[in-house]
Amino acid sequence: MSDSLASAPIPAKARRESPLGGRKPLTAELAAFRGSDADAVDDILPVDLATVRLLIVGVNPGLWTAAVNAPFARPGNRFWPSLHRAGFTDQVVDASRGLLDDDEQQLLRRGIAITNLVGRATVRADELSRSELQTGGRRLVERVQEMRPDAVAVAGITAFRTALALPKAVLGRQDVLAIDGWPDGVDLWVVPQPSGLNAHETIDTLAAKWREVWDSLPPG
Repeated sequence: MSDSLASAPIPAKARRESPLGGRKPLTAELAAFRGSDADAVDDILPVDLATVRLLIVGVNPGLWTAAVNAPFARPGNRFWPSLHRAGFTDQVVDASRGLLDDDEQQLLRRGIAITNLVGRATVRADELSRSELQTGGRRLVERVQEMRPDAVAVAGITAFRTALALPKAVLGRQDVLAIDGWPDGVDLWVVPQPSGLNAHETIDTLAAKWREVWDSLPPG
């Protein structure tokens, strides 16, 4: 990725401290974070939403992610390794204890923001109800109308099909004309779920899909 990073920090939306104060959760502690908060993890967003080029959308937080208030934080999740291999970050981000300010800045300086379809934390994404996902889909459309990034990438095809009422959707760029209220000029992509449970993908194949999304963006 050839984008040069400015030295001045990008003002970011406020995020809560890690509930565990910067340490990894113990296995016995994780259950306490199950469904404990409708917005268990804070978004990664700049104050000026007009600077967002790519909005990455996870399905919902896992328990480890909720425990440290950092996206895709569980060790073994291939999100951060695949983003690094695609050139989105300068090194593999370790979010297992929380997200460092410097790591957040790497994303924001490149115009990358992160949110979720559903804020409630679960062990597995398939614990979410159809109603929760559909509500999350409507909320996503509303947020994209407000933010107007160049592109949105949802990480998880099964949840995407339910959330956006597109049961025949496949991975890759989507036909946004099929989505009521989707704003003109905002591309929509679906990439694979990066969890280690998704045996069909590797870090390399995930990185290639992230790179395809990035290469589709207009010059920044």
